[in-house]
Amino acid sequence: MQQKEVDAYIDPVENRPGNAPLPDLTALIFKCGGKSLPLRERTHIMGILNLTPDSFHDGGRYGDVDSALRHAGAMIEEGADIIDIGGESTRPGSLGVTEEEELRRVIPVIREIRKRFDTVLSIDTTKERVAREALSEGVSIVNDISGLTYSRGIAEAAAGYGAGIVLMHTPSRPADMQSKTGYASLIDDVLDSLGRSAGKAIQAGVSAGSIIVDPGFGFGKTAVQNLTILKNLARFCELGFPVMIGTSNKSFIGGITGGGTEDRLLGTAATVAIGIINGASVVRVHDVPQMRRVVRMADAVAGKNTSINKG
Repeated sequence: MQQKEVDAYIDPVENRPGNAPLPDLTALIFKCGGKSLPLRERTHIMGILNLTPDSFHDGGRYGDVDSALRHAGAMIEEGADIIDIGGESTRPGSLGVTEEEELRRVIPVIREIRKRFDTVLSIDTTKERVAREALSEGVSIVNDISGLTYSRGIAEAAAGYGAGIVLMHTPSRPADMQSKTGYASLIDDVLDSLGRSAGKAIQAGVSAGSIIVDPGFGFGKTAVQNLTILKNLARFCELGFPVMIGTSNKSFIGGITGGGTEDRLLGTAATVAIGIINGASVVRVHDVPQMRRVVRMADAVAGKNTSINKG
């Protein structure tokens, strides 16, 4: 990303389109698999558990059950409210894996986590069979990066188990999504796509109170487009569903701050704080202990943290 592009993008908060007020989060209770997450009280943290050899940030670190279990336990202890388990890389250019391989990676880990921890689990998949088998093992949320554009059966599976669903926007599959960054009107186009995805989910039987939307940072978006979405995140609250952001360690951050994926912690922290101020209810992150502190501070500014000492 060129510095002149960054400079052209940044302007004061008061110049936010329409000078829109922060969204009212008082009614947000997310229901998933018999559990309720009180998003009105505080921003919830989704910790990322990639069981892949080729994910962009932590590929290969948690390829066996023991290491995955240790990392899941550490994230739970550090403050993760949800553990998002993925067995297929969706980094730009990735080609995906078979259902059998994805199941081989995720099901043993789900079983072991369920034995040891009473925490909300999410399965990061676009495949109906993987979703169904994960749900049968006790997963409470399906995180579908395609927003039901790959398989509408994902919603039917979630509805059948009374599970929650995260609907993300992407214009295409990871193999070619970064060549599909042309939008007639970025915010309106992504909003329209997410609205259609939510409609499909509800039509399939998913409760409106069990839907989260995600604008899809890094999925078919340029660096400037990612910044534009972050700046206008409050618009996505207009859909009437909680909003999740997944900016953690992504390349658009590195394009601004410099450094590789291991050097994007502070840039990620900035996007998490801005996202919460602009209405995010869930943040999907790699670095749970550091982002927990950022979340608490941003929640206090946003008026969501009622436990602060006001003396």
